[in-house]
Amino acid sequence: MEEQSREQKWASLMRSGLAGQESAYRSFLELVTPHLRATVSSRCRNFRASEGDVEDIVQEVLITLHLKRHTWDTSRPISPWLNAVAHNKMIDAFRRRYRHHHIPLDDVAEGLFFEETGDSYAGQDIEKMLEKLKENERVIVRSISLDGCSVREVAIKLKMSDGAIRVALHRALKQLAKHYRYNEL
Repeated sequence: MEEQSREQKWASLMRSGLAGQESAYRSFLELVTPHLRATVSSRCRNFRASEGDVEDIVQEVLITLHLKRHTWDTSRPISPWLNAVAHNKMIDAFRRRYRHHHIPLDDVAEGLFFEETGDSYAGQDIEKMLEKLKENERVIVRSISLDGCSVREVAIKLKMSDGAIRVALHRALKQLAKHYRYNEL
C-alpha cells in the first residue's frame, strides 16, 4: 500500500470508527497492527528485546489507541498520532526494563525518535471510566494501561496466567468501549 493511500485509508477507517461503525474501527486496528508491530520491532532491536517484549509493547499501544482514540484530531494525519503513541509506550517499556541499567544514549538515540506533532493527547477522566469495571478488571487495566506494567508482571501479581490477563484486559476494554459509546460515563 502506497504511503499516502495507506494514510488516507487508515484515517478514513478511524473517522468511521469514531462515528460508531464498529467494522470500520476493527478494520483500522487490523490494518495498523502489522505497521505498529514492525515499527516497535525495529526500534526494539537496539535493546535486544524478545518477541514477547515486542508483542507486549504492541498490545500496550493498541490498548492506548483504543482508550485515547477520541484524542486524534481528525483534521490531521493519523500516522504521526500513531507513532507518538507507539513512541511513548516504547519509552515506558524501556524505562521499566532498564530502570536499574545504564545504557549510553548514543547506543539507542536514533531508534527512539519519531516525528513530533506538537499536540498533547489529553484524555477523559480515566478514574470515572474505571469505576464501571469490576475490581479485578480495574486492577488489570490500571496496572497495564496507566502504570505501565507488563502483562507478565500483572499475571504474577494477580496469580493468573498471561492469557487470562489478556482475556480479562480485552473484556474490560470492550466494556469501557460500550460505556463510552453509549455515553454512560
